[in-house]
Amino acid sequence: MPASAPARRSLLQSLGLHRPELRAWAMYDWGISAAQTTIMTAVFPIFYVSYAGAGMDGTKASETWGIANTVGAILIAILAPLLGAVADYRAAKRRFLALFMILGVGASISMFFIGQGQILLASVLFVLTLAGATGSMTFYEALLPHIANEQEIDRVSTAGYALGYVGGGLLLALNLLWIQQPGLFGLPSGDGLSPEDASLPARLAFVSVGVWWLLFSIPLFRRVPEPPRTIEADELPGQNAVRVAFTRLGETLRELRGYKQAFLMMLAFTIYNDGIQTIIKMASVYGTEIGIGQSDLITAILLVQFIGIPCAFAFGALAGRIGAKRSVFIGLAVYTGICIFAYTMTSAREFYMLAVLVGLVQGGTQALSRSLFATLIPKHKSGEFFGFFSVFEKFGGILGPLVFAIVINRFQSSQLAILSVIVFFVLGGLLLLFVNVEEGERAARAAEAGVRPVS
Repeated sequence: MPASAPARRSLLQSLGLHRPELRAWAMYDWGISAAQTTIMTAVFPIFYVSYAGAGMDGTKASETWGIANTVGAILIAILAPLLGAVADYRAAKRRFLALFMILGVGASISMFFIGQGQILLASVLFVLTLAGATGSMTFYEALLPHIANEQEIDRVSTAGYALGYVGGGLLLALNLLWIQQPGLFGLPSGDGLSPEDASLPARLAFVSVGVWWLLFSIPLFRRVPEPPRTIEADELPGQNAVRVAFTRLGETLRELRGYKQAFLMMLAFTIYNDGIQTIIKMASVYGTEIGIGQSDLITAILLVQFIGIPCAFAFGALAGRIGAKRSVFIGLAVYTGICIFAYTMTSAREFYMLAVLVGLVQGGTQALSRSLFATLIPKHKSGEFFGFFSVFEKFGGILGPLVFAIVINRFQSSQLAILSVIVFFVLGGLLLLFVNVEEGERAARAAEAGVRPVS
């Protein structure tokens, strides 16, 4: 064995990527994050309002955009727990992941065919892309407790987020390059272009998301095995999967009292994630309102991506020393400071500083929340529990922007609105304080002892 091999193995172990299945699992985050950066955050929202919504009042197009986001979230909120229970019973997590991935990939590639003013088509394809991405992530995250043990899970989860920052950031950088300099890539450029030619770089960016997503999902399907099927004590092999799924969901809702720590964790995450999502969704709007240019806003989005890469890994290492729960508290404290700093922000330079602060904690806080929750649930119910986790996650991000808008309407001040987001970090942190991790882990392991594997 070469002398460098032990050092390389030690480095991969410290990053949570020391086994092929762990690296393959994390690479899916690399691929799907392109949908988050290009379609949901940076390129498609502008394309939606200015091109697909051409001819509409700007406010009406923005309102339609909000409705499309809500429809996609509700669709997954309804389906995720049921399909998660079916996937647990039928040992079909990878199959459902593949189905939702294909849905999202197909919808994002089909965005190439959106014409000027075709806001209905744009809305439908966006909802399908959002459903595909969110749905596949439900089953992707449900695989986590099956491939990583309790000592590895925090590092593996943060590694996924870190690689997601790399993948999403690289493709977004490439997309923005050919959108801003289309002539370098042989695309139509200059003045006097038709709407179709002018929109071609953006539409090609959506195609690239689908290809990127599909390509980097291959390692997961090659290396990550389907977790074994399990039957609970009161179930029989051969029962109808949908009927069993509804039964399991009813039991899970009743059993939430027995998984008190997991339930508390979901509630805490829902509240403080609402604050995180509000900052993500409103940062560009807030920056625009205080006079920061579009170029600086886009560059700041990229900065968050690339700052987040080493910082997500660092959070995984930190959790190994002080625990995931304490590490999340550090993230929430930094987010509180971000809101205070944003309240006084007036320049592009300060906006870049804000982007650095967000990059420091965004991926790590969310990744460790995911891994902490995974340790508090029984593995044989990971699909349905992460289905519920997905539902709670969707509620995060609804109330925050609403409070933001109410404060602006009441006080005519975006600065006070950004300051109001602190409430979510404080309340979420207080609930997290009451999560007893050791008790939750004991309850989850005890539940696992009551199931039997089925070949």
